[in-house]
Amino acid sequence: MTLLAQPIVHPPRGDLPVLLSVPHSGRDYPDWLVEMASGGHRALCSLEDPLVDRLVWRAVQRGIGAVIARAPRAAVDCNRAEDEVDPSIVDGAARGPITARARGGLGIIPSRTQQHGFLWRRIVTPGQLGERLDQAHRPYHRAIEEQLQLLLDRFGCALLLDCHSMPPPGRGVPPVVVGDGRGRTADEWISNEALRIIHGQGFNACLNDPFAGGHVIERHAAPARGVQALQLEIDRRYYLDAALREPGDGFDRASRLIDALAVELGEALLNARFATAAE
Repeated sequence: MTLLAQPIVHPPRGDLPVLLSVPHSGRDYPDWLVEMASGGHRALCSLEDPLVDRLVWRAVQRGIGAVIARAPRAAVDCNRAEDEVDPSIVDGAARGPITARARGGLGIIPSRTQQHGFLWRRIVTPGQLGERLDQAHRPYHRAIEEQLQLLLDRFGCALLLDCHSMPPPGRGVPPVVVGDGRGRTADEWISNEALRIIHGQGFNACLNDPFAGGHVIERHAAPARGVQALQLEIDRRYYLDAALREPGDGFDRASRLIDALAVELGEALLNARFATAAE
């Protein structure tokens, strides 16, 4: 059986303490996964954050580090904790507390979507879940840990920017949402600076509502140790075509937004580090 693809890792090459994470844009679908899907490939790719892995190209070309999932979210969701399991899809899963996300069908193995209903022809065994974790989920988080440690060793601080896109949101939700775990994953000034940068790029934005952040930033943030972490959500209408699958007129503008956040937040973090050291 074909293994799930491990993440692409771009080690930081520049002079900024920033690492990008892209957990939901993987498109490497093994045949066995598509065969398991009752709705085929089309149902599975509806779980993707389309082309966010390509949106980060400008920042990566500049030398910003990045960890990018190649395994599809449908196989294993790198933005979920290992125990965030929906027992309707994993046979014999522990019947402990079930998170709201898992209960809604979006646990570590997504079980259903509103559009396609239940996704799978058969359930997954605990052993098969363990294989998916070993092949894709654990390497993803291990890569983030390693790259953040490199930044900490070099700069004494680091910023993790976890990049996502959202389906067209309801009325009142701006095109960009920043999440800091409601103040747990980043210092307040970092979150405020991110909003300032986004507004400066011509986008409306808000903080934590409706997306405060998922497992990636919750797991890797450590503000007291110098690791800040933010989640970024961009409305897909602002960078994709009308079908929300291919690059649209706003693609380059959204790419510049991610680049600006990486550069300006990285510079602000370094300036704050130097100011503290000078006191």
